[in-house]
Amino acid sequence: MLLRFFSIPNGVREPYRQNEPLGPERLPSSCTGSDRDSSLRSECEKRYTSSMRVLGIDCGSEYTGYGVVEEDKDRNLLCCAVGAIKLKSRDAMAVKLNRIFVDLTTIITAHRPEVVAIEDVFYAINVKSALKLGQVRGVAMLAASSCGLEVAEYSPLSIKSAVVGYGRAEKRQVQQMVTRLLKLQEAPEPSDAADALAIAICHIHTAATLKRYKATS
Repeated sequence: MLLRFFSIPNGVREPYRQNEPLGPERLPSSCTGSDRDSSLRSECEKRYTSSMRVLGIDCGSEYTGYGVVEEDKDRNLLCCAVGAIKLKSRDAMAVKLNRIFVDLTTIITAHRPEVVAIEDVFYAINVKSALKLGQVRGVAMLAASSCGLEVAEYSPLSIKSAVVGYGRAEKRQVQQMVTRLLKLQEAPEPSDAADALAIAICHIHTAATLKRYKATS
């Protein structure tokens, strides 16, 4: 059994076993959203004969959204977890990055995705903001890699096209389509969480297209 190590909030280093889920009490306290919703978790376990489970991450220096989407054997999409890692504005950047790494690693261990998907480019109003986003994105990729997962990268245009059908769609349109595709009762909040789900859906759709292409070529 493969053992890996990751830092937890109190600074103690603790092993976890690959593919061994964590209980709800081990989920990070800084995460907001339905990762703590037992109904989502139990519904996901009922469909564990899935064809793909993807963790989408929307990187941000204030909120980092995450969403786990599963496509079952009948190609139905199911939201297994969604939320955002809320960061304290007064914390140093190093503390924020550590929090993102710890929480994402815990989420990966709890929900066991097969792959992680993120945006491959980002936009920022100034150089300082761009550097911060770049750091968060790097830590998200490190968290995935440290858990043995591959990282797929998609442009905002590709994500919007895959989810909405229009590469210049607005955020509200993305939220509405994500809600519809996953049959959610309400749009995920904050918007970072909805964006993360959109990234995961984009990967599932893209992977399905590539699989069909390989089968016919």
